[in-house]
Amino acid sequence: MIKRVLITPGEPAGIGPDILIKAIQNEWPCELIAIADPDLLSKRAEQLQLPFTYTLTNLQEIPIVNQKNTIKVYPVSLKNPVIAGQLNKQNSHYVIDTLNIATNYCLTHPECALVTGPVHKAIINAAGISFSGHTEWLAKLAHVTKTVMLFVVQQLKVALVTTHLPLKEVADAITPETLTSVISIVHRELITRFNIANPRIGVCGLNPHAGENGYLGREEIDVITPTLDTLRANGLNLIGPLPADTIFTKELLQQFDVILAMYHDQALPLVKYLGFDSAVNVTLGLPFIRTSVDHGTALDLAGTNKANPGSLIKAIELACKK
Repeated sequence: MIKRVLITPGEPAGIGPDILIKAIQNEWPCELIAIADPDLLSKRAEQLQLPFTYTLTNLQEIPIVNQKNTIKVYPVSLKNPVIAGQLNKQNSHYVIDTLNIATNYCLTHPECALVTGPVHKAIINAAGISFSGHTEWLAKLAHVTKTVMLFVVQQLKVALVTTHLPLKEVADAITPETLTSVISIVHRELITRFNIANPRIGVCGLNPHAGENGYLGREEIDVITPTLDTLRANGLNLIGPLPADTIFTKELLQQFDVILAMYHDQALPLVKYLGFDSAVNVTLGLPFIRTSVDHGTALDLAGTNKANPGSLIKAIELACKK
């Protein structure tokens, strides 16, 4: 059965349209459908001087494999014309509309997958839309109480306990309930989505040196270790908490299928160092597959033909396989 993958290019003034056009220069074993303004894609392809053709779809047809340089488009109209590299808050509702349409389709067709391009959170909020990120927005649309952000780059998988929080709020957000929910989702979806029978999860401490036996913080003693012990008693294969400055060493990484980091910047510097143009963001806990690029809108590169489509290509590849 051919898999249908819906793609939202994200911010229209950014590189989302560029990397989508570059990605479809390849042939794909699944059907790709852009949820976008077709005129935007056509004009950007012309600007990039790349071959591009499309056919409109209402998503009712039987999925077919995409041909090179072509894509199906479910049309969503922009509010205002787009100039590459220039944000316009009048088009923020368009970005949200594309995301809502694609998500609602995947919710009723869970065999399909969603791939998202980069959005510009500030301009969306400037338009009066409260938007903290794709992950939180998708969870709300899916009526899911908890999702987990997982990053895949090379052979490394890293999940986050907390996501887009100010650093001063992180410690309070790491509770036994949150840890249990996150680890349970990671364990379950590594089995169901990644076919890992008995996932080995390496858990970072929160504090330097994992708290140094309480001298550098007690979160490991009071919260993290007791929660891990309870989950281990239920059969989960958990190692830690380990210091974040050593858990990512080559020798230790070989012992784990995934690393669980406590907060965003404990993991993302390494992820982006290893593969800024190839890392993929996966949302665990949704009733459908969602992958995404792991970079921003790069407004300065939009329309210049300099944007690297590697992360989007990896995101589509992962979506096609899962």
